[in-house]
Amino acid sequence: MSACDQLVEFASAGVAPSLRAVDCVAGEMTAGAFNRLFGAEGALVPVLTICLTLYIAFFALSLLTGRSTLGISALTPRMLTLGLVLTFATSWIAYSQVLWNLAVAGPDWVASMLTGSKGSASLIFADRIDIVFAAISEIGKLASAAGAAGATEAGSQALASGAAGMFKPADIMWLGALLLLLGTVGVLLAARIALAVLMALGPIFVVLALFGSTRGLTAGWLKGVVLTALVPLLVVLGGSIALEMLVPVISALSQSALLGEISGRAAMALFLVASVHVALMAMVMKVAVTMVSGWQVFGLASSGRGEREVALSAPLPATVPTAAPAAGMHRPATSAANGAHLQQSEALATSSAHEPASSPAHRRVTTLVAGGGVEPLQSRVQDRARGIGSRFRAASNDSGRAMLKSMGKEKMQ
Repeated sequence: MSACDQLVEFASAGVAPSLRAVDCVAGEMTAGAFNRLFGAEGALVPVLTICLTLYIAFFALSLLTGRSTLGISALTPRMLTLGLVLTFATSWIAYSQVLWNLAVAGPDWVASMLTGSKGSASLIFADRIDIVFAAISEIGKLASAAGAAGATEAGSQALASGAAGMFKPADIMWLGALLLLLGTVGVLLAARIALAVLMALGPIFVVLALFGSTRGLTAGWLKGVVLTALVPLLVVLGGSIALEMLVPVISALSQSALLGEISGRAAMALFLVASVHVALMAMVMKVAVTMVSGWQVFGLASSGRGEREVALSAPLPATVPTAAPAAGMHRPATSAANGAHLQQSEALATSSAHEPASSPAHRRVTTLVAGGGVEPLQSRVQDRARGIGSRFRAASNDSGRAMLKSMGKEKMQ
């Protein structure tokens, strides 16, 4: 018999006992899953050995092929990754004390600090929900007892006519209590169970952080853990406000039940608060998903969206035509044509200067020479490059010819 069997037996007694039972079962399930995966006789221990061997082999191949170097910038992230994976995948103490406490006990501690409560904020919140539902059950019993005591001989007809109605104050009250139960206990227990499942599968995703192609799965697992850890925190904080609003409503319902009937106005107030709380829980889920989706998980998997946006918004380089001019093309020699071409080049330069820097349009830059016509920029660069060497070559040729002439004169003399 395990330690959680007794808690499971009394889980139906209320919200707080069911929450304690879920936490206990989740802890036992996570510990058992870790031992079955990477424990002393775990089924995935050979897989872990193969993954570590491949990780070292890939790094050795990158060194042999020159893709990586033996330096601090290359070895530090690899050694840190290897050490963290070995620590959290092979040690239950490290896994439970760091990841489990951060995911389960961390949000509960933050909620306790914000609400000013001593102890677990989730359990205190569950106890308050049990008090509210106990008060609603007592109100229903008082109203039923008062109605039975005041029944007359024509009571059967009154009950028949009342049953024909669509909604009675008691029905509205119980419908509001049901919405409140689903919006608090349902969301809280669902988040705790989902978090337990993710933590049980955690060692597998920790090992997947070794390789770049599988680090996205580790990043997604971390986002899921953070999401299911934030939801109980937001539920406790939002539910505490809803319970504070229900205190005067429950008081009005109890006073009306002592008089033999349930106040319709108080019942509608309870239904309204419960409906607002359900809408708040839906908004809480949306906010939590938005927060987690924008989180960059320690560089494990970059979205790449920002890089694509920068690449698209960056101005494209100016294109230079490389085609040589046709052989039969004649350049205009008139001064009027040169002036027209110069004016055209100035207009192109002015329009390109006034264009925004982020314009993605292609630009064509042409160069006008003094003789008119269009000359490719590449040919000018080649001519200029040839000119640099030709000067030194011409100077050496002139000096050589001068030496030969002087030597010939000396022989003739």
